[in-house]
Amino acid sequence: MTARYLLALDQGTSSSRSIVFDHRGTVVAMAQREFRQIYPQPGWVEHDPTEIWTSQLATAREALAAARLSTKDLAGIGITNQRETTLLWNRRTGEPIHNAIVWQDRRAEPLCAELRDAGMGERVQRSTGLVIDAYFSATKLRWLFDHVPGAREAADRGELAFGTVDSWLLWQLTRGQVHATDVSNASRTMLFDIRRNQWDEELLQLLKIPASVLPEVHPSSHLYGVADAEFLGGEVPIAGIAGDQQSALFGQACFRPGLAKNTYGTGCFMLMPTGPRFETSANGLLTTAAAQVDGTPQFAFEGGVFIGGAVVQWLRDGLRAIESSAQVQALAESVPDAGGVVFVPAFTGLGAPYWDADARGAIVGVTRGTTVAHIARAALESIAFQSAALLQAMSRDAVAAGGAPVSELRVDGGACVNDLLMQFQADLLGVPVVRPKVIETTALGAAYLAGLATGVFGSLDELSEQWQVQRRFLPTMPRARAQALMEGWEHAVRQATAK
Repeated sequence: MTARYLLALDQGTSSSRSIVFDHRGTVVAMAQREFRQIYPQPGWVEHDPTEIWTSQLATAREALAAARLSTKDLAGIGITNQRETTLLWNRRTGEPIHNAIVWQDRRAEPLCAELRDAGMGERVQRSTGLVIDAYFSATKLRWLFDHVPGAREAADRGELAFGTVDSWLLWQLTRGQVHATDVSNASRTMLFDIRRNQWDEELLQLLKIPASVLPEVHPSSHLYGVADAEFLGGEVPIAGIAGDQQSALFGQACFRPGLAKNTYGTGCFMLMPTGPRFETSANGLLTTAAAQVDGTPQFAFEGGVFIGGAVVQWLRDGLRAIESSAQVQALAESVPDAGGVVFVPAFTGLGAPYWDADARGAIVGVTRGTTVAHIARAALESIAFQSAALLQAMSRDAVAAGGAPVSELRVDGGACVNDLLMQFQADLLGVPVVRPKVIETTALGAAYLAGLATGVFGSLDELSEQWQVQRRFLPTMPRARAQALMEGWEHAVRQATAK
């Protein structure tokens, strides 16, 4: 085929990006635009759906122009997106009835507490693989029905469409011709039975959500529709969709148990594939649908750290210890270690494997000799400690399910370029931490999924062969020392979670 390029639309929490890849998975061109973060009141986070769409379209056009390509050169478009963020719009006009409620938003916590108190936790986990939390889309959607005047009545008349960000972009690109999502995004709604690959009718009834608003669900690698010619200058197949973390898992070529990936962004998200068998975690992890190439279910364990790279932003903006995030490594390296200081950045509670929404940040072990450099080093190390706790939980679950513990951690995201952090991560884990040549793995995963559906790539083996190592960090710390450090971390966590 002549069209050998792929356009990945990477719609994130703070910016929209578009990346053009060639058939070798190499970045050809990239464009990025930030958009507004809206905070109506404490704990609430919203985005303007129109800004999401216009910023994403603008970057797609800019990336194509920078690559000096036209739509005739594109085999397909892949979409990857911030997950759980919830949109509701009018099917006829395409107008949103409210701002998008972002995954970070906590307004639905009272409803979640009601569900937990009613003993629904086990029922929800058995079907969706998730714990009941305001993080997921279901209770956000219920909030819209309860608080936007006329929303429920309009939905009952079949006039409204719900979607996560991928569905919203797909609707826009196809001019309302396609209302769909993929299994990985559907699995994050708390409404999708990931064992049966279909919406859970009982949960819909429990949450009073009409089935008429839901998108169709397809495999992640699938010919969803065609982008209207007006937007990019010609029609292009939309052939891949996956939520950002599942897309990164795919882009890292983690196709088998024993491999895991960790994305170091504002938060950290670690996923480990478990294959076609549904497994429930006994260690505080979520079970999620991995990206699917065909109709065969694929699962993964997932754990999320709420505050990862955001702790560096706090050092910059809150503590004013540094002027730019890039300075943190030099400040941290100015001392040989954290001097006994442990920083638990539970600014918004703790995610997996602790799941304590009431936890608050704590800095323990401070002495008269503690300097801002020690705190900076402890802040950086907190990212690795939280990730290590996740990986240890994953390995325990994997072994309990009859598998092998994680043998290698593949890393991506902005903070993975920090060598000090990556070496400390390897030391804590006792397994290699591997940084690939292409760290834009979230967008690459979407491109791979689109490429499989359009014939650019022939198999998963071909994708595995493309994946290349940039640097491998091997553990050098004695295991007894690493164990002592993890015990110190867990002690600090107990301080942060003490009621």
